[in-house]
Amino acid sequence: MRNVIWLLVPALLGVIAIAAEPPQQNEDRPTWAFLVPDATPPAGTEATGPVKVPGSTKSYTQKEIDDLANPPDWFPDEHGAVPQIVKSGASDKGFACGSCHLYTGYGHPESANLAGLSADHLVQQMADFKSGDRIDPARMNTISQATSDEDAKAAADYFSMQKPTVWVKVMEADMVPKTWVNAARMRLPLPSGGMEPLGNRIIELPQDPARATARDPKSGFIAYVPAGSVAKGEMLATTGGGKTISCTVCHGDGLKGFGNIPELAGQHPIYIARQLYGFKAGTSKSAAAQQMQKVVENLTMDDIIALSAYAASQAP
Repeated sequence: MRNVIWLLVPALLGVIAIAAEPPQQNEDRPTWAFLVPDATPPAGTEATGPVKVPGSTKSYTQKEIDDLANPPDWFPDEHGAVPQIVKSGASDKGFACGSCHLYTGYGHPESANLAGLSADHLVQQMADFKSGDRIDPARMNTISQATSDEDAKAAADYFSMQKPTVWVKVMEADMVPKTWVNAARMRLPLPSGGMEPLGNRIIELPQDPARATARDPKSGFIAYVPAGSVAKGEMLATTGGGKTISCTVCHGDGLKGFGNIPELAGQHPIYIARQLYGFKAGTSKSAAAQQMQKVVENLTMDDIIALSAYAASQAP
């Protein structure tokens, strides 16, 4: 048993990392997890005038907020010194870590929550993106190519020092708001309202859409999951359910991780689902991903949803 666990540990290190996706050619991947912007935004979604968020003295225009090379820092007095790569990105690519992952590291559903993860783990994920062992057609492979090893280490050290918090509230539901996906790949409720069946999906929405699109680091998300999925996920995570190894073997009780084994508790559930789906589909080339493919090969999409819901429901 000790040898089995030793083999699985490096594989499970890859479950939480930076915004990875399977290649675009996998047409059967779940669209609720792999978000694609709507071609035409619905009426009434355009922001006008200066934008502010509660508790901050700062003010930005939406154009400034959407500048990926210079994301807004709403609360500069609430964190330490920020590395250049986090606040302004690689000079020739224009992507700052703080634009997607925020200065707190909490991130949005289309990215990942990095706060408090091991610096060594984060450095390894950037190296995997740079080598092509991890694939993210949206951004991370391009960003990693423009990021020096020194900058990757600086960002990893910074995010590892950020304190995790409850950022996602998991709610079991039968019906959810009708939604659309904006240019930043964030799912938002339709301005016209309306509800629809959740079905076999996870739908993650901002608690306050205006604050989320302003990149407010103090306004989190609600993840709607199918009824019964949290309990089923707990069973799978703690026992394996006869399909796989228990997640707690490596990630610990409550999935809080330890050392370089990443924390799953409180992570965005659609992010976890993307990783599990990617491992099952075999879309990464790293040794860890190849080992995880064996771990998840018997999981159904229902199982992936349940595990993701349970992990997200746990306090970090």
